[in-house]
Amino acid sequence: MPDLTTEWLGLSLRSPLVVAASPVSRDAEAAAAAVRAGAGAVILPSLFEEELIAEELALHRLLDAEDDRDAESGSLLPPVVVTAAGPYLAHLRALAARLDVPVIASLNGVTPGGWTDHAAALEAAGAAAIELNLYEVATDPDEPGDAVEARQAEVVRAVVAAVRVPVTVKIGPSYASVPAFLRRIEAAGARGATLFNRFWQPDVDPAALSVARKLDLSDPRELPLRLHGLALAAPWTRLSLGCTGGVWTGEDAVKAILCGAQVVQVASALLQHGPGRVGAILAELRDWLAAHGHASPAEIRGLLARHPGRDPAAWERLNYIRMLGSWQPPPGWR
Repeated sequence: MPDLTTEWLGLSLRSPLVVAASPVSRDAEAAAAAVRAGAGAVILPSLFEEELIAEELALHRLLDAEDDRDAESGSLLPPVVVTAAGPYLAHLRALAARLDVPVIASLNGVTPGGWTDHAAALEAAGAAAIELNLYEVATDPDEPGDAVEARQAEVVRAVVAAVRVPVTVKIGPSYASVPAFLRRIEAAGARGATLFNRFWQPDVDPAALSVARKLDLSDPRELPLRLHGLALAAPWTRLSLGCTGGVWTGEDAVKAILCGAQVVQVASALLQHGPGRVGAILAELRDWLAAHGHASPAEIRGLLARHPGRDPAAWERLNYIRMLGSWQPPPGWR
């Protein structure tokens, strides 16, 4: 029987299937059920930069108001350590104590600042690693792409400097060169990267003249974008690579590993079918490996990644031409 043990970020996991940041990991019972079914790690939902800053400013305003009422309070009271993430830290501590797999904390932010100091609190609360989620849609026409990437790399550097545990970075697909940006965050100290974040894509309600907000679950049709990014990046980076978005079956997980992923993160399939779905996905992965004569995921990792000795740009152009030429009209089209 294939051994699903996996190394990721320097951590030893019982399987390459990771519970992604989602309502599943927010619920202690659901997270525990996923682990019983074989999940190798659990990633908590994100603490957002904006929330941390807003809560800290509110607390500082309260403390300043007390100082204004009593001029001597500043000299009599000990220094106050501002902690805006109390409930999150409590959940992290409880989950880390309960589960026998690594629990990964998550920070979501894109600008350098004091909020990154919370990474140290997450480490102290039991986080085995930090996932830094760089969720950002560039909207400022005066900030060029290179400036955006430099700012984000500085955020990575700040979080890495705050902790001793490994930091992995979750990115979106909208970079001029994903491999180049991965090299940039690796130089900033990141140990891993996860491809790709799902950006919110709102609809429009024409009758109400408003944005229609509806969160749709991912599906396997979104997986090829991730496979493409992994296959391009894997030969050029030493980062531990993860796949997120579109993994619903064991075969989906196989595809991601073939393209270079060390772990696959799952959320939507668990939200649809329950945390026990982890067991079915792992069974399908194990069956595929056994049927094809492989003893572990490590034996197939990166087999379909782009060969570094070939010209990937030329291959991409040729593949584009062939894809366009592969269309055939359905019967009765004319």
